[in-house]
Amino acid sequence: MKISQRFLLLIVLGSPALVFAHHSFFGRFDNSSSMQIEGIVTKLHWENPHILIVLEAEDSSGNTIEWELESGSPTLMQRAGIPRDAIQVGMTIRVAAWPPLTDKQEAFATNVLLPDGRELVMQTGQDTKFKDEFIGDFSYRFRTEGDRSSPELGLFRMWTFTGADGFLFPESINRDYDLYQYPLTESAKQVLANFDMATDNPTNNCQPKGMPLIMEQPLPMEIVHDGDNVKLLIEEYDLTRTIHIGEEAAPADTPFTLLGYSWGWWEGDTLVARTTHISFPWLNQRGIPLSRAAGVTERFTPIEDGSMMDYQMVITDAVNFNEPIHLSKKWIHVPGVEILPFECDEYSAE
Repeated sequence: MKISQRFLLLIVLGSPALVFAHHSFFGRFDNSSSMQIEGIVTKLHWENPHILIVLEAEDSSGNTIEWELESGSPTLMQRAGIPRDAIQVGMTIRVAAWPPLTDKQEAFATNVLLPDGRELVMQTGQDTKFKDEFIGDFSYRFRTEGDRSSPELGLFRMWTFTGADGFLFPESINRDYDLYQYPLTESAKQVLANFDMATDNPTNNCQPKGMPLIMEQPLPMEIVHDGDNVKLLIEEYDLTRTIHIGEEAAPADTPFTLLGYSWGWWEGDTLVARTTHISFPWLNQRGIPLSRAAGVTERFTPIEDGSMMDYQMVITDAVNFNEPIHLSKKWIHVPGVEILPFECDEYSAE
C-alpha cells in the first residue's frame, strides 16, 4: 500500500477546518462548526501537549457552568508569536471554539478575544472571528522553500516539518480518511472496530508516541553525529533515537521499547535504517494496531542542495497487514530554527 501526499495537500490548503495536532481530537470536537462562549478564566494550564483554559460562564438559564477549553500546544503558539502571558486567570474572554461531540462540557478553542480588544488566532487555518487585526501567524507551518546555502551538511542539520507536504499519516488530520484503505488483516479490522477515538487515543495523558508514529511529529528534528552512529533529536516528547551504523541486526538480547532498536547503513548520501523490537502497540492514533512482529525501514535523503529531506518509510507486520505500507513526506531546512523543550505536563482537573 502506498499513500500519496498530493491529494492531502489539496485538502489541507482548501479546508480551514483541518488541523495539525499532536493529539488527535477526532471523536471529541466537531471541527466543521463553531460556537462562542464568554466567561471568566478560572484556571489556565499553558503546557505541552496542549493548552487548557477553564472558563466559568453562564448557560441560557443564567446558571453558572464550567467549560474546559483545549487548544494547540504552547510550542506551536510560541512559534506563531502568541505570548505565554496573553491569557491570564481572572480575565473575561470571549472564545470561538469547535463544539463537543460528546456530553462533556468541553470545546476546542480556535480564537480568543481578550479584554483589551486583541484577538488571538490559535489554530492553523482559522480566520479571525472578532477583529480585523489579530495575533497568531501559523504560516510558518506551510513553508515550501528551504535554505540551499550549505549542501555539504547533507542530513546533519535541523529539519523543520512543513504542512505543505501533508502528514506522514493522512488520517492524523483528515477525520474522514478511510482507515480501511490500509491492508488490514481480519484481526486488525476487529481491533479497529472496537477502538473509541474519544477515549482510546494512545497519546492521552502525555504518553509519548512510539515507532513508527513518532516520525509523523510536526515539530523540528535535528540529525546529528554520535561517533559513527546517527542520532535523531526529536522535539516532541523530548525524544532521541539512535541509529547504530554498521550493525546487521538487533542484538539477541535487545528489549522491546517504544522506539525499538534501529541499525542502519549508508547508500551514497541516503541513510537507510531498519527498526525492530517495537513495543508501541499502535500504527497511528486512530486505532490500527501494531504487533511486536513489526519492522520499519526508513530512507533519509537530502535533496535540492540540502534544502529538503525526502523521507520514506515502509512498515511490515504480518499480524496486522496483508502487505507492506509505504509512507512518505518531505522536511525542509530553515536556518535559525531551534528545538524547544517539550516537557509534557498533562492537565488534571483533580
